[in-house]
Amino acid sequence: MKLIFSLEKKLHSMRAAIFLALLLLGVIPGVITGGIFFRMYESRALDMDAVSMTNQTQLLSDQILSTGYLKNTQVDEINTQLKALGNIYSGRIIIIDNSLRVVKDTYDISEGKTFVWKNVIESLRGQRTSVYDRVSHCLIITVPIQNSDSSNNIEGVILVTRSTENMEQNLSFYRNLLVYLSIVIIVVVFLLSCLLADRFTRPLHKLSDAIKDSQELHDEVAVEDFTETGDISHNYNEVMRKMRAIDESRQEFVSNVSHELKTPLTSMKVLADSLNAMEDEATIDMYQDFMHDITQEIDRETKIINDLLSLVRMDKSGATLNITSVNINDMLESLLKRLGPIAKKQNVELVLESFRPVTAEVDEVKLSLGIMNLIENGIKYNDKGGYVHVTLNADHQYFYISIEDNGMGIPKDSIEHIFDRFYRVDKSHSREIGGTGLGLAITKNAIDMHRGLIKVHSEVGEGTTFDVRVPLIYIKEQA
Repeated sequence: MKLIFSLEKKLHSMRAAIFLALLLLGVIPGVITGGIFFRMYESRALDMDAVSMTNQTQLLSDQILSTGYLKNTQVDEINTQLKALGNIYSGRIIIIDNSLRVVKDTYDISEGKTFVWKNVIESLRGQRTSVYDRVSHCLIITVPIQNSDSSNNIEGVILVTRSTENMEQNLSFYRNLLVYLSIVIIVVVFLLSCLLADRFTRPLHKLSDAIKDSQELHDEVAVEDFTETGDISHNYNEVMRKMRAIDESRQEFVSNVSHELKTPLTSMKVLADSLNAMEDEATIDMYQDFMHDITQEIDRETKIINDLLSLVRMDKSGATLNITSVNINDMLESLLKRLGPIAKKQNVELVLESFRPVTAEVDEVKLSLGIMNLIENGIKYNDKGGYVHVTLNADHQYFYISIEDNGMGIPKDSIEHIFDRFYRVDKSHSREIGGTGLGLAITKNAIDMHRGLIKVHSEVGEGTTFDVRVPLIYIKEQA
């Protein structure tokens, strides 16, 4: 069973395919060329013999007419020529008059008999014919006996047969030669096919072994024998680099989650241990202060967990989206109304500017969460007396939301990381205002799920602008 499986695997291999392709390309053209050669040689030889015989017979026809041989067959000159031609052609010559009676037969078999054959009848109508009899291996021609100055006065027909034994011998010789050459060619092509198939597939085996031997994600593969194997190696290394980045991101994410969840718990434990250590010395005011701090840490832990749950839900496929037709103008007004108290507390001006009514197919809950994070960040990371300007516009294909603030801004070296989970530009300031480092990651996921795009432009000390583009009509990803 293993032997059969191994044989089947080899037959389905690229090496076997290349070997068979090269073998067929080397042998089949040779066989076809040989067949064409034999056909052309045979046709050419028969045509040349037919022309030669017809010319010779035409001369004999003129002599038969001039000597009156059809009425008197005792003309020695004609009989001598007939016998000589019969010997030269190794065949038979029959002279037939216009009544289809055989006047002369060099084989002395049919004289005086009626000879009816379609080629003879055609010659009596003035046509010259030739035919090759493959069974008896002879070439047969018929030539009308007529005056050269009159095509209507046909006295009879000359029928000449010629043995093609010499031609058959030549064909047999060339056929045997072709067989020997074919054997040599097949052997040479077989060996070349083996060598070339091995040469072409060896880099692929090297590539396969290199991939199999790479134990770690950082191991790179380099097989540059051919352009294709070099491209495969490059693409494989690119995939490995992306996997390393994903693996590092996963490890960093797990580490960050552990740290973020552990920090509030550690704070609560320190506060609780401090109260326990005071025992009867702790006053009611101290208890209230400590419990207030513990409550804040619990709220912080709850916010982290809620953001993580939101992020997990965002990570699921687009099939979980609840797509409905939503008035985007109303959605943004609702968000600004909800965030109004926070903006008022921070003394930040909150402005919405809509250029036209916009209705789109979106998941209102998820998109609202993403846009709200952008507006809330614009409020929280702003200076007192600052502003957050939200604009809405659309064309025939997309709607555009821009959130612009004049807050602290984002350093250029941090812009490419702001959508990473748990990344904070200013960790100390983020902790003061309760940031978890997950808001922008949630926003990015929400927009990506809607097949949208988000861009950021920022200058430190001047402010930040987030530009969001989302299709008006949701297109579900093809399976």
